[in-house]
Amino acid sequence: MKTFHQQEAILKEILKNKLNEPFYQFAEKELEQYYQKCYEEFDERARHTDREGQPKLVKYNKFGDDISEIWVNEGYKQTVKDTYNTGIVGYVHKPIPELGLSGNYVYSYAQGYLLSQVEPGFYCPVTLTMAVAYIIDQFADEELKEQFLPHVLSTGEVELFEGATFLTERQGGSDVGANEVEAVQEGDHYRLFGEKYFASNAGQCGVAAVLARMKGSPSGTKGLSLFLVPWKREDGRNNQITVRRLKDKLGVKAVPSAEIILEGSKGYLVGDPKQGFYYMMEALNLSRVCNAIASLGIMKRALDEGYEYAKWRDAFGQKIVQYPMVQETLTNLQARYEVQLSALFETIELFDYVMKNKEQATPEEIALNRLYIALMKARTASEAIGFSHESIELHGGNGYIEDFVTPRLLRDAQVLTVWEGTENILGLEVLRLMNKYKAHELFISDMENELANVEGYEMEKSIIKGKVEDLKVLISKLQGQNETVQTYHAKKVAYHMTNILLTVHALSRIDGERKANIAKLFINNLYGQNGFDEEMLGIKHFESIMHPEKNLANV
Repeated sequence: MKTFHQQEAILKEILKNKLNEPFYQFAEKELEQYYQKCYEEFDERARHTDREGQPKLVKYNKFGDDISEIWVNEGYKQTVKDTYNTGIVGYVHKPIPELGLSGNYVYSYAQGYLLSQVEPGFYCPVTLTMAVAYIIDQFADEELKEQFLPHVLSTGEVELFEGATFLTERQGGSDVGANEVEAVQEGDHYRLFGEKYFASNAGQCGVAAVLARMKGSPSGTKGLSLFLVPWKREDGRNNQITVRRLKDKLGVKAVPSAEIILEGSKGYLVGDPKQGFYYMMEALNLSRVCNAIASLGIMKRALDEGYEYAKWRDAFGQKIVQYPMVQETLTNLQARYEVQLSALFETIELFDYVMKNKEQATPEEIALNRLYIALMKARTASEAIGFSHESIELHGGNGYIEDFVTPRLLRDAQVLTVWEGTENILGLEVLRLMNKYKAHELFISDMENELANVEGYEMEKSIIKGKVEDLKVLISKLQGQNETVQTYHAKKVAYHMTNILLTVHALSRIDGERKANIAKLFINNLYGQNGFDEEMLGIKHFESIMHPEKNLANV
């Protein structure tokens, strides 16, 4: 097996540029160890969970009582323990003992990216726990923080409470304002009644963040309040939560997703009862970044599997990696992966600042943060499917066989286009940001400034400037139009913005010949005219493109 230093040169370079030296040295050491665990232990456990060890609903005990417990296999439990003990959630909010300072989202998402290469299903519960930790830390009162936060942030010193966020109801889905679950006050707490239709991490969570409506509250999202609902009562028994059934999903089999009924479940109000939807949407931005991280993890694994297979497979007298079309496929995948990983961590750096500096962050920074998250989530989710498909094709018939990891990658990737908002929902988010914050003006200004700082590469810059002008024309045509016209074109606007964001970033990160070739490949992949490619960069520079570890001396 290749090492962390060989396989993750791009990630190491990103982290070296974004973390101070003591933090980078700590992160490098910890990530190397975690990478080894991922591939030497987690990967085989993930295969077992996917095939034979899927979660199971234990509906009744031997006396016929409804206990609604969820069984998970022992290997999965060990992966849970090993991962949370690294501080993937905890060290975002509490000090790292070795450093004496708190970690950040940059480091946490680096861990999540490695985990998602082998078990993107389990990264869903990690994501949910991150979201609940943020909700408690930012919006809960001191009493609730004292009760729950140490457990949600546990790195082994106290019992771990994994998190969950129960939003979706049968009649609602993306239309959260249609939710009907009711909260009735009972002294210093509430009792919740109703059904949640997609309750991920059911039975494994220690505490869930649940949207519910108090009696007399208005309809729509303004009437929703947020509650912390423990899965178990103080005596260890079920908190009056009935599991109707587990969902039989296409992929991400590791995470138990259930239909549950809250039958007077005890819950605690978080913050202002009128701000429940706002609190959950703040957590949703975090989850969307996690979704993009999971996508990049799958992209990297699919690329690596395809490359290694191409180096192994003989056909017509030579290794298939020596054929021009295979080299073109691999180098284009490498360019797409590399640019998007780097661009995503630029987004994460802004996200980390905004999440931790709510008072200092400007409205412009907040708007761009939401915009870039929406764009990156949509594109990377689609790319995860594309990379999995390409890897299967590189494998030929073997790529379709469950003995190989490629079918699982494709099945796990598909949900990432749905979780945390489809492309349509994200297009609406972009449209809202344009109408409320003039995000398109902020975006265009940001991109033009970035391009102005790029020296040379006039042909590539000219192409991108032309695309910026095309975007301006499209947006000008939408201004003043009715809602139907604007929503019809919202996804198109988001798509153009994403292409510009990524191509500008591809140029801005150039610091030598290799990254220049990566940028040219990436831009040609998006904007090429499908004509005769005289340069054939993917063949001329195949070795340097596919082996960044040999070209990044500073890491």
